[in-house]
Amino acid sequence: MNLMHLVSYFFGGVFFTNAVPHFVSGVRGEPFQSPFAKPRGQGLSSSMVNVLWGFFNIVVSYMLVCRVGDFGLKITGDAVAFGLGILAMGLLCARLFGRFHGGDKPGHS
Repeated sequence: MNLMHLVSYFFGGVFFTNAVPHFVSGVRGEPFQSPFAKPRGQGLSSSMVNVLWGFFNIVVSYMLVCRVGDFGLKITGDAVAFGLGILAMGLLCARLFGRFHGGDKPGHS
């Protein structure tokens, strides 16, 4: 088990998770926060920018997971590293985006 491969799979999970809100918002035709907005990461970017940003994140995730080492979902270490990346970025996204969309308030519906 190569430690650098596991690190790559972790960050593959991070980029994969970051792709989801951007790509989905863009496909739905909705603006969403992105690194290209003003102020950076807080303002809204167009749906087209978000589709492109989401797709870029998918490509990076693919490169980190499928082109480094020999990733296998049936290999526990590989799956755990990828899953921890997904979880870490998911929690970070929930915290960062929740303040803009009301998701950081208990009992909010």
